[in-house]
Amino acid sequence: MHASVISMAALAACALAAPKFPQLDLDAAQPGSLEAVSEYFNLLAYKVQESRYLREAPACDLSKAQQPIAPTPLPPPTAGLILKHVAIGRGTQNYTCDANNATAVPVANGALATLFNASCVAAAYPDMLNMLPRVALLFNLTAPPVPSESAPVLSPASVRMAPSNLTVSGVHFFTNATTPYFNLDTDGGLSLGQIPCAKNNTADAPADAPRGQEGETAVPWLKLIAKDGATGDLQEVYRVETAGGSAPATCEGMPASFEVQYSAQYWFYSGKPE
Repeated sequence: MHASVISMAALAACALAAPKFPQLDLDAAQPGSLEAVSEYFNLLAYKVQESRYLREAPACDLSKAQQPIAPTPLPPPTAGLILKHVAIGRGTQNYTCDANNATAVPVANGALATLFNASCVAAAYPDMLNMLPRVALLFNLTAPPVPSESAPVLSPASVRMAPSNLTVSGVHFFTNATTPYFNLDTDGGLSLGQIPCAKNNTADAPADAPRGQEGETAVPWLKLIAKDGATGDLQEVYRVETAGGSAPATCEGMPASFEVQYSAQYWFYSGKPE
């Protein structure tokens, strides 16, 4: 694929328009958040200016993409696998609490996120890619997806990830307490497959990882491997460059169930080229 999916000029135009989904919630913004958005727009403007001097659009070649490495590195992709897709996940980490025990530790209860196609950003603009989880978390969720077994795909053409103009490439949810599921078969868009996963390995997020809207720390980085039922020859998934999403230390003052907003990069590997 030699033509970049991302038009920097179009990206800039959309970024400057008032996005309808998600919307920036200034009341929920953390100290320094407006500076982060400004930093993103400054880098975007630089990339737009830089692109004017290129003879052709940057190639959308995932073989050039370099997955971020955790301070304590996760195991690398299995030999022979190739990078098939990179997405920004924007959604919620979900938890439950024992309402009668303030000292109890919140229990993870899955996650729910829309996945936005960032493959060409990963290939051509890695510095912008690594900013996206942080700035995406500043745009509040106004219409989160509600997938189910009967309707697990969300791909309305109007949905874009503010402030980047990335389009939907799939959805992430849990089919049970231990099975994260990724559906990359979008309606009218990409058809990259679906993958139920099991956790293979975990690593703490960097100490300076972006905190969430309430100041919570970033959830760990993960390596996931396919369970039975994966399609599109999808075999491994990495969650990296996380932002926010962690539960409080105890259930004190928390309801029986609650959500914590987060964002992350997801890297998908398969056993064969597209």
